[in-house]
This record gives sequence, structure tokens and C-alpha cells, in this order.
Amino acid sequence: MDGSLIQLHDLPDEILMIILKKISNIEVLYSFIGVNKRLNEIVHDSIFTNCLTLMRDSSNGLSDRLIKRILDRFCLQILPSIHHKIKWLNVESSSMEPILLSTNYPNLYGLGIYHIEKETASRIFTEESPLIHIFQNQILSLVIDIVQRKDLSLAENGNVHIFTRILTVSSKLQCLNFGPSLFPYQRLLFRSLTPIVVSPTLLELRVSVQNFIDCLYLVDGRFDQL
Repeated sequence: MDGSLIQLHDLPDEILMIILKKISNIEVLYSFIGVNKRLNEIVHDSIFTNCLTLMRDSSNGLSDRLIKRILDRFCLQILPSIHHKIKWLNVESSSMEPILLSTNYPNLYGLGIYHIEKETASRIFTEESPLIHIFQNQILSLVIDIVQRKDLSLAENGNVHIFTRILTVSSKLQCLNFGPSLFPYQRLLFRSLTPIVVSPTLLELRVSVQNFIDCLYLVDGRFDQL
């Protein structure tokens, strides 16, 4: 490692940037932040700090949490040191709260939440959630990818409930991607008893619905900026 650092130190900044761009932002920050003054300045560049994906792909193709020692270092050291530079975070459900509560993110506007169960999603989009201030005051773009439930009837009702809670709580939301994996169990099925939800700020909506009637529900004027 020391020999590799010496070789990197001999390279001009432009070449270093080309090399580091071929590595994931998480690996760059974890490996080089705090190593020395020069590397520290380079890896603090916005290209490495603006958008962070703090999760890894598991063997079954789903999103999984980072290894504990990596997650701990990000929460305790790395994220607090670059918190003002971060504009978008992609996280998975089990490490979401430690990451989002580890520091303040004054410039965060985008959030991707993956592999989240419906119970957890229902809980975080409430007034009692410790994350409520982020959704109310900062998030303009949200991606939420929900995992399968065994009881599909409950899944359908849960989807609509979560969709409604997101739009109720997220007062600044402009873009919502609900269920980007497009699995059938992520579809929205609206019923006559579905609470009326209105969002005057929403500009872009990506969602899968059960049938054409559900589509008409979304384009009946309640989202007048779409």
C-alpha cells in the first residue's frame, strides 16, 4: 500500500483524477480520505462527493448494507467531513437511519431508498420519524424501491398508503420514482376509499399502476404541475 501511495504521489493531479474516476466514489473516499493533504484535497472534489451510493449489490441482485467497518467509518468520520458537499444519497433500508442521522446534509436534495419493507417505509414518512425534517424541508427528488410481501393484498394497500404518506409529508417534492424495479407487487391499486392526495409541487412521477382506471386517478388534476 505504501509503495502504491508513493507511485500515486508522483502522478500529476490530472492523471490521478482519471484513475480515481474509474473507481467507485465509496472506494475512493474510504481508501484515500485523510491519507495526506494532497490526496485529501483531490478526493474532496465534487465529482467524488456530490452523489454517494452507500450500499452494495448482494449475490441475489438486491441491495445490501455496507460491511460494518466501512459503514461505521463513513458514519463517524467520512460523511461528517464532506456533509456540505453531498447532494444525493442512495441507501438501503437497514443502514438508512445511521447514515442520514450521522450528520447534517445542508445541500442534500435527492434520496434513493432501496430494499425497504413496507412497515419501515410507513414508519419513516410520519411526523414521529427522526427523518421527517429531511423529507419536509430538503428532498426534491425521491426514489423508493419496496421489497416483496408474501400477502399481496396487504402489499397493494401498503403501496397506496406509502405513496400517500410520501406526498403528504414531502412538501417540497418535485420528482418521485415509486418502485423503479417495476415488479408487479410494486404497482399501485387505487380504490374508491383511497384518501385524496394532492401535490402542488410534483413535476415528475414514475410509478406502475394496476390498470387504466388507476392511471386516470393520477391524471385527474390533483397533480396539476405534472
